[in-house]
Amino acid sequence: MKPIAFPRGKLTSAEPVALPAESAAQERAPSPPEGAEHAPELKPSLDTVSAPTRIAEVDPLRLESERILAPGAAAPHGVPYKMIRTQVLRRLDKLGASSVTVVGATPNTGKTLTAINLAIAIAAGRERTVLLIDLDLRKPSIHRRFGIEVRVGIDDCLRGSGELQDALVRPRGYDRLVILPARERALDSSELLSTQRAEELIQEMRGRYRDRILVFDLPPVLQADDALAFARHAQAALVVVGEGRTRRDDLVHTLELLADVPIIGTVLNGAREPINAYY
Repeated sequence: MKPIAFPRGKLTSAEPVALPAESAAQERAPSPPEGAEHAPELKPSLDTVSAPTRIAEVDPLRLESERILAPGAAAPHGVPYKMIRTQVLRRLDKLGASSVTVVGATPNTGKTLTAINLAIAIAAGRERTVLLIDLDLRKPSIHRRFGIEVRVGIDDCLRGSGELQDALVRPRGYDRLVILPARERALDSSELLSTQRAEELIQEMRGRYRDRILVFDLPPVLQADDALAFARHAQAALVVVGEGRTRRDDLVHTLELLADVPIIGTVLNGAREPINAYY
């Protein structure tokens, strides 16, 4: 089955063209893991944290210029992201997973925008909350795209100089989305991702809320070893391919390097040929 494709629109070079294999269907809440009836009850939502999450003001014009979806993933160009969302959630549920790692083979594939808009589309549903984590520590950009000031970042948390709760930010209007940004570029990023502290933080993020989906944005797989360092933590990966930018050999090499990670699909960005039906 070929991917679903959508005509080029406002997203121009970053327009997603969907996932292979399964058709879209209504997402469902994940089944409790085996033995959950004996486990202590998890906290139900992001709004019940002991300290309030910082609210950051965002400029709608800036979001539009960055091609970031509005709250609710409204507008026509939100439709393909919602279709991707539905298929991603189906596959995560089948894996019993609560997180997805968004990667690309090389730079300029649109992976960060895909991660952002996928997170917004998931948060637009009524049954999930989302934590979007910027682990592209060599070139963090999620906070810049939203126009958010970072006081404490995931890089500080990984170094032990900051607390996770202090780093969380909710963009104004995105009620079910929380961002964990990076404050500054880290030249020792792969080393930070290989530490025991990284594993503890990921387990804390993954286990705190029953309805939370984690979306990780990682650096390009073939540009640095960060994605490989993080691979042991990845429950599933979504591979972003840039039309006219990603070479077939690079994609094959990327999939080989991520052989131990479940690949739940690929997204083709920047499609030039509109296709208006399922195949």
